[in-house]
Amino acid sequence: MDLEYLVNIDRQLLQAVNGANNMFLDTLMLTLTSGVTWVPLYVALLYMVVKNKETAAQVALVVAGAALCFAITEVVTEGIVKLWVARPRPCSDPMWMDQVHVVNGKRKSDFSFFSAHAANTFGIAVFFAWMVRNKVFTWLMVTWSLVNCYTRLYLAMHYPSDIFVGLVFGALVGSLTYLAYWLVEKKGGAKQHYVSSQYTSTGYAIADIDVVAFVLVAIGIAAIIISLMMH
Repeated sequence: MDLEYLVNIDRQLLQAVNGANNMFLDTLMLTLTSGVTWVPLYVALLYMVVKNKETAAQVALVVAGAALCFAITEVVTEGIVKLWVARPRPCSDPMWMDQVHVVNGKRKSDFSFFSAHAANTFGIAVFFAWMVRNKVFTWLMVTWSLVNCYTRLYLAMHYPSDIFVGLVFGALVGSLTYLAYWLVEKKGGAKQHYVSSQYTSTGYAIADIDVVAFVLVAIGIAAIIISLMMH
């Protein structure tokens, strides 16, 4: 099994999920891939943390942990690996660009391997999943990350291998960042809320998790409505 064989499989997988020549889906994918679209989610996560932490220092520690997770994934992907590997994006590779669906002529001329979208979103998803410890919340955050990943394939910004490696790296960084956060929090002697059916094992109120879930669903519905209106 040589490298060319793996590259061909990567391209075939991309062609299976890239684009649909559908104006509604094109608009929806452009909307969902934008970082601005998900700002309400970040606000909801901050709200959940503020509601469930006892001091400003504890809130700051969570924010610092999430920021560190994002910074590591962003710097490693954009500042190191992409420049080192220098793999063209499928939408801008001269040998491949005519065989993929490109939405509204949007092409990026920088590099593809590996996906910062995948690493960033999955890193944050894993970090918060470890911190909150709630199955519904975990699945929502993972789904959010995977939706972002799919948009990158649909828009021909990445190959499947870019996404896969990004997810693995994001999971690693998210877990290690949480471990560092947990060690600092434990050293500081932070107290958790009591554990009951209304709270997770780490002291997060189910009602506040529901707020995050509502915001995520609302963003999805709004994106669909906007795409239908622009269709």
